[in-house]
Amino acid sequence: MWSCVAKMWLLILFPFCLQAVVITFDEAYFHLKRGLPRFERIGHPIDTLSVVACFAFVLLVPFSAASLKVYIALSLFSCLLVTKDEFIHKHHCPAAEHWLHALLFLNHPILLTALGLIWPLLSGSATISWLISWQEHLLPLQIFIYAQALFALIFMLYQTIYWNFIWEE
Repeated sequence: MWSCVAKMWLLILFPFCLQAVVITFDEAYFHLKRGLPRFERIGHPIDTLSVVACFAFVLLVPFSAASLKVYIALSLFSCLLVTKDEFIHKHHCPAAEHWLHALLFLNHPILLTALGLIWPLLSGSATISWLISWQEHLLPLQIFIYAQALFALIFMLYQTIYWNFIWEE
């Protein structure tokens, strides 16, 4: 039987896994199939940078009431920023790709909220009882969040290099 902690782990880490699967499918299937116009070739790495900035902030800045306000601002900015391409997408994307984008838009604030909930534990400031119960499992959680940040950074570099320097129209 699954423990309560294991169920909480699955619940809070699910948005990260969903994001990885959906964005990889979007890139590998739709983007490579149709190509990207210039606006998307520039805009998509910027979107990913906004997510990398949220991860970097959580991993580099200790949790506090003041830093939480900055994180919320970064997260809100990222959530709004990722929607900017929809004016372009309506001319270039099939319906199935729009549906994937809708999933990503729904998941984006959930993922950033989950990251924000994990942050106090990562910085040793956890006061919420269910987070405190995770302290004995802190290392796997740290590895998972650092890996997610690294994958987001690598994905951003891929988007920048492939679409702007390698890909030919």
